[in-house]
Amino acid sequence: MADSPRGTTQLLLEWSKGDRTALDKLMPLVYEELRQLARRYMAAEKPGTYTANYTLIHEAYLRLIDQKEAPRNRTHFFAIAAQAMRRVLLDHARTRDAAQRGGGEPKVSLEEAMLPSQEQAEELVALDQALRALEAVDPRKSRVVELRYFGGLRVDETAELLRVAPITVMRDWKLAKV
Repeated sequence: MADSPRGTTQLLLEWSKGDRTALDKLMPLVYEELRQLARRYMAAEKPGTYTANYTLIHEAYLRLIDQKEAPRNRTHFFAIAAQAMRRVLLDHARTRDAAQRGGGEPKVSLEEAMLPSQEQAEELVALDQALRALEAVDPRKSRVVELRYFGGLRVDETAELLRVAPITVMRDWKLAKV
């Protein structure tokens, strides 16, 4: 089924009005793009990323179902999906970190084995802490990092979503990286 922006937009509108079945209809239209987004998250992971991508997409989907914030447009939808994927990975990283501190021989499921390594999990948790600290000082800069880094959005897409000028996004991006 080919993705048509008009069909996607209509389904997003229906979903924002409370029609939960619209999300079920939307997913086949945007699945490939979600797979690419998940691939970006999992790029540095162990072999077998197809299964990890699949798992990440489906866990993010479960979070999207309960999402309270209705997407305003296609770009906003992918930003919400990116945020859901980031939270899934972060939750798994924290779970893995806690299990490894517990000592003994922890049981690891196949799904957990395909998630970030201990070192990557620590980096992900540290990055999340840095984003939270940045958010306390400047929420927009934190959102720019989240959308550009995790969401893979371009400057113009980020600007549209945040309703600021592209030059503002570029300035926030540079300052946030510092």
